[in-house]
Amino acid sequence: MSRAAAAFTHPLLRVPTPAGWIAQACEMPDVLLIDHANCEKKAASTALALMFAYAEDLELTGKMSRLAREELRHYEQVAKLIRSLRVTPQRLAPGRYAERLRRLVAKAEPHREVDLMICGAFIEARSCERFAALAPAIGAPLSDLFQGLHNAEARHHKVYLDLAARAAKRAGVALQVRIDEFAALEAELITAPDAVFRFHSGPPAAEVD
Repeated sequence: MSRAAAAFTHPLLRVPTPAGWIAQACEMPDVLLIDHANCEKKAASTALALMFAYAEDLELTGKMSRLAREELRHYEQVAKLIRSLRVTPQRLAPGRYAERLRRLVAKAEPHREVDLMICGAFIEARSCERFAALAPAIGAPLSDLFQGLHNAEARHHKVYLDLAARAAKRAGVALQVRIDEFAALEAELITAPDAVFRFHSGPPAAEVD
């Protein structure tokens, strides 16, 4: 682990975005924007799916409804920038990040609800951290977009974390134990060599020490 990673502190995340990933993002802004747009759509879709999965929980559905609307507004902002920069839209296969995190989610309730909220918290927290890392490095107009989205993603990760704590209390689940398990996997995915560049990918294989 690098000195930067060792000194990194965050309520959830254990490691910062590697410098190699930031350099790659600056070299591939078109792919970055297209995958970012996909991430915003997926985030809205996840919130809607949780509304159906836990329809009897009005507190959860209310928060997910607001989150879904905000994620779709973010998608519209990204799509507008894609059009203005004349980036050619393309279909991108998803990266490993979210799928690998979701493998850790319990299959049975009530543990499943706790894990889904923890998973959502990590995805939003990493998005927030990446916006902060990218904004000073990538230049306008992308930097302006990322600075504008940073606060929203920080708020979203707290929404998920609060819902995780509430679900864990009801279920008698040791929340911190599960957070630590997700944190270890998340850190591995962010620092391990990655053959595919995506918004949540690890550093390029050639640049990993």
